[in-house]
Amino acid sequence: MVQQTKYNKVKEEIKKWINSGKVKPGEKIHSENELVKIFGVSRHTIRQAIGDLVHDGWLYREQGAGTFCSNRLIQTHPQGSAAAVSKNIGVITTYISDYIFPSIIKGIESYLAENGYSLTLSCTDNNVEKEGQCLQSMLSRNIDGLIVEPTKSSSYNPNINYFLQMEQKNIPYLMINQFYSQLMPPHIIVDDEKGGLIATEHLIKLGHEKIVGIFKSDDLQGVNRMKGFIKAFRENNTTFFPEMILTFSTEEQESNLKEKVKNFLESFDTMPTGIICYNDQIALSVMNVLRELQLSVPNDVSIVGYDDSYLAEATEVQLTSVTHPKMEMGREAAKWIVSAVENKHIKEPPPKSIVYEPELVIRNSTSSLYIANNNI
Repeated sequence: MVQQTKYNKVKEEIKKWINSGKVKPGEKIHSENELVKIFGVSRHTIRQAIGDLVHDGWLYREQGAGTFCSNRLIQTHPQGSAAAVSKNIGVITTYISDYIFPSIIKGIESYLAENGYSLTLSCTDNNVEKEGQCLQSMLSRNIDGLIVEPTKSSSYNPNINYFLQMEQKNIPYLMINQFYSQLMPPHIIVDDEKGGLIATEHLIKLGHEKIVGIFKSDDLQGVNRMKGFIKAFRENNTTFFPEMILTFSTEEQESNLKEKVKNFLESFDTMPTGIICYNDQIALSVMNVLRELQLSVPNDVSIVGYDDSYLAEATEVQLTSVTHPKMEMGREAAKWIVSAVENKHIKEPPPKSIVYEPELVIRNSTSSLYIANNNI
């Protein structure tokens, strides 16, 4: 008989806590230090076990708050065995544990809990193969509906067949943040092209002419924000200049993006005075590069982020950023999927897709070019 690994023992014991009700949905679990003492194993073992449980949807993390029990709504049968309730919604995101995703998930969970639905959560790490595995897993669990954030949405997705299977089985699904154009599915998104437009127009109206954009190229959000960036130059009769756009992939973001940004900025004879960033995470990385180049924000360079995340106010120079509804999007997605599940046998069209209008929140990472020049 194969001996069970230490981290599997930890995983199974925490699952027992959840199934038995010792840890209830929404409750925070023990800290890493406490779990190390309880199980008598290394911190690495605990992290490995918790990571797997987060990936499998048993737990979720909130930035700066800790790790919590997901709302799986476990019921106990008369014989004492545990099983999830039948009304089960699957949620697949690209990431779970950082940035804006905990807020989206919290919005989904809160609505599902209010309406007696359980939640099965998994993430793809923006990896197409992992997305296929997640979709297979969701189908095997006999989910009633699925909310999914597409993986690498700017190109053809090889997992389309799983979504077609769901349509054959009359399982409603909804895409958030973006959607696969091949399917044209119901979706809840932000108008990212307009977001890129208003971010760039803000700098143009402040007098900036040499503005660069840094965008992710394998997600449709980044492509659409780039379209808005280019559109702003055209609509405001502002001259384009060579090499005004830097693109990066998911893999580059995880490895050498900072070095790529630094090389990009150092390639200019005259430093750009404005930078539009794919999101707030990238904006903070760019600000760190600018510090290394001994440039200040906004005196030397004005920066605009995207998503209006907690990161926008996490540094001394607070970030001008385009809004993302986050929690509201999560609740609306859950509301949409519950309605679709409960009315799928009625011959009526599903609820309509939703496109949020973005707004710009202006903070002190941007300033007039003329004011900046006078401060030099």
